Amino acid sequence: MKKPTFLSSRDAEYLVKDAEKSVNAQRRHFLKQGLTLGGIMLLTGCDLSDNASVETALSRMSRFNDRVQGFLFSDRHLAPEYTESDITRPFPFNAFYDRDQIPQVDGRDYLLAIRGLVRDTRSWSLPELYRMQQVNQITRHICVEGWSAIGRWGGIPFRHFLQVIGADTRAKYISFRCADDYYTSIDMATALHPQTLLALTWDNQILPPEYGYPMKLRIPTKLGYKNPKHIQVIEITNRFPGGYWEDQGYNWFGGS
Repeated sequence: MKKPTFLSSRDAEYLVKDAEKSVNAQRRHFLKQGLTLGGIMLLTGCDLSDNASVETALSRMSRFNDRVQGFLFSDRHLAPEYTESDITRPFPFNAFYDRDQIPQVDGRDYLLAIRGLVRDTRSWSLPELYRMQQVNQITRHICVEGWSAIGRWGGIPFRHFLQVIGADTRAKYISFRCADDYYTSIDMATALHPQTLLALTWDNQILPPEYGYPMKLRIPTKLGYKNPKHIQVIEITNRFPGGYWEDQGYNWFGGS
């Protein structure tokens, strides 16, 4: 059998550079379609029968996608906002566990812990958080599984909160640890985006347990798995924190 012909490393480099040059004109198509598995094989020359080789290739492509999405991301690009009549009712519950496993957090003794590269590392009670600047948005939640739903979220603009606690906005990452043992992380540019909220309410009511009580991160510019619920700890760091699904192979940037 004739051996397959693979691209040289130089030709592969040219292909990547061409993709980077054209990505602005085709950003939505590129980010949604990506490269096929066959394309990855051509670029890397890896053997489909070698699991380690395939995993390495996929990891490289995921990191490339992260870099491209990060390059394209801008605080001037806003997610669409909707009207009250567009709200999905009932708004779906979604988690990596069933409803009977939803954490029951006692708001009376809840404290949001702050760690890492910040001036003020004191913890925050719910009454203190409720007294902070609040805004509302009606935006679409997009799930990686292929469904979406529109909801009304209210809370603290995350960039305002970071300013209040004296976060080092030169840091690379912000990580979140949650009462349901979920964890994830985002880049600083996403944290400072004007639509990124520390959400405390849903549909003008205190955030229900199924949607993340007492606090969730609401990022309409990212897929649902980047919107953690039941947040207990926020850490600003330069150490890459990963995430629950990201550590299992999901794209880290997770842009929608």
